[in-house]
Amino acid sequence: KRALGYLSWYRKRRFEHRAEVLAALQRDLEQTRPDHLVITGDLTHIGQPQEFAQARRWLEALGPPERVSLVPGNHDSTVAAPWSETYAQWESYLATDRDADGTALFPSLRIRDGVALIGLSTAVPSPPLLAVGRLGTEQLARLAGVLTETGGLGLFRVIYLHHAPVPGQDKWRKRLVDAPALAAVVARCGAELLLHGHNHRTREYQLATGGRPAPVFGAASASALGAHGEAGGYCLYRIGREHGVWQLALERRRYDQSSDSFIAADHRRL
Repeated sequence: KRALGYLSWYRKRRFEHRAEVLAALQRDLEQTRPDHLVITGDLTHIGQPQEFAQARRWLEALGPPERVSLVPGNHDSTVAAPWSETYAQWESYLATDRDADGTALFPSLRIRDGVALIGLSTAVPSPPLLAVGRLGTEQLARLAGVLTETGGLGLFRVIYLHHAPVPGQDKWRKRLVDAPALAAVVARCGAELLLHGHNHRTREYQLATGGRPAPVFGAASASALGAHGEAGGYCLYRIGREHGVWQLALERRRYDQSSDSFIAADHRRL
């Protein structure tokens, strides 16, 4: 599978995913100055140790682990590989504020200014030509507990993962296998916002909860030039309370090749 991934990179993706776009992204983040960054995976292409090391340097340039939260993507788990050579290099960015049972890394939980950032891992090795994700029953069970606990504390719960969490929205070979089970957990336990990557396209959905439906947003690839699809982009979310009620505003920013910069593409309250 790594050989197929390398061919994909050599023939096409190296022309689309560009260092200059990431440099423009970093400049834009220095201007917008978000309080916290959430990254939904695929920092590598074929999951090699040297890619993990390069990605670690990029993460450090973005900010310290206390300000940057990360979950892995399917490209990061192209094949099974030793933890010590791969994800151990990112551990401080993957880690939770506290480990409930001392063993499980996911769901991760980070609480910042009344916002619960809940990271899920969908990254599993899959056969050639497949890019599916899977959460598993144990991670889903732990997620239910985390959502219930943080909801009881009145926190604004943000779930972030690589694969799209909405059932039936992706091609069979790219789907989150247990998306229906995840949707059932969210419907039962609640969440305020879900974020994902994987598709390299801007997306917007909703998932049912026990109350108001939770918005679901997919972001474009942050490094894409836009020659073969949607240009690179990211989203800024402004979360706060007004009169005791949580409020959410969205600003989408996209890469503009003519100015070699990121510009505002959408801004609204939700």
